[in-house]
Amino acid sequence: MQAPSSSRRSADDPYTDEQIAAFGLRSDRLARHVAVIMDGNGRWANSRGLPRIEGHRRGVGTVRAIVEQCSRLGLEQLTLYCFSSENWKRPPLELKLLMQLFEQYLIEERSEIIRQNLRFAVIGRREGLGDGVLREIERTSDVSREHTGMRLCLAVNYGSRGEIADATQAIAREVAAGRLDPNAITEETVAAHLYTAGMSDPDLVIRTAGELRVSNYLLWQISYAELWITDKFWPDFTTDDLHEALKNFAARNRRFGGLSS
Repeated sequence: MQAPSSSRRSADDPYTDEQIAAFGLRSDRLARHVAVIMDGNGRWANSRGLPRIEGHRRGVGTVRAIVEQCSRLGLEQLTLYCFSSENWKRPPLELKLLMQLFEQYLIEERSEIIRQNLRFAVIGRREGLGDGVLREIERTSDVSREHTGMRLCLAVNYGSRGEIADATQAIAREVAAGRLDPNAITEETVAAHLYTAGMSDPDLVIRTAGELRVSNYLLWQISYAELWITDKFWPDFTTDDLHEALKNFAARNRRFGGLSS
């Protein structure tokens, strides 16, 4: 469903409250931060007799549509699980093509990131990523550094257990150097040493392809996130599906361990 064209100022403007309501949503009940596990690209391709990389290419189109919709809805942050630290187990040819596709995405979408005023960030370890990918990450981060719109965060070569281990090592180094008292370590101390330091925790986690697990994704950060799972493969995920997830989120009673109001 598209917002009424007569109320649009331009294709790039954020939606008004009335336009958001046209999707069956309320601006005051939207998730601030949505994290997505984009699963099923390979299975989408296999089911059509296509090479797996074609599923990944089709998935890029879905990314483009969902990023723009989340931005126009006024979300604070969208975090996409693009490539996990476990994905290095895939065949060498697929890995090569995935890195090429990611580098191409960064180059081709840079103008859209600028146009939509997105703040771009990447979380994950840099080891193993090619020079071209690292160069384009840096360029895209640089051009969006002063942007004020939605933060688009890509999790690349990311694993939450590795992230927590890296944070623990960083804290241990501060203790060893005498800059931090072990008794002063709090949950806030840990959060400040994660890759996501300075970012809000996700309110909603969307997973495609019907898998009922979180796959080492933002384990610390999603402790109180709501989960929404669809059987659709990521290339088939649409803005209507996004709206459905956001409606479902808005209807939930989030108690955070307390009592229902």
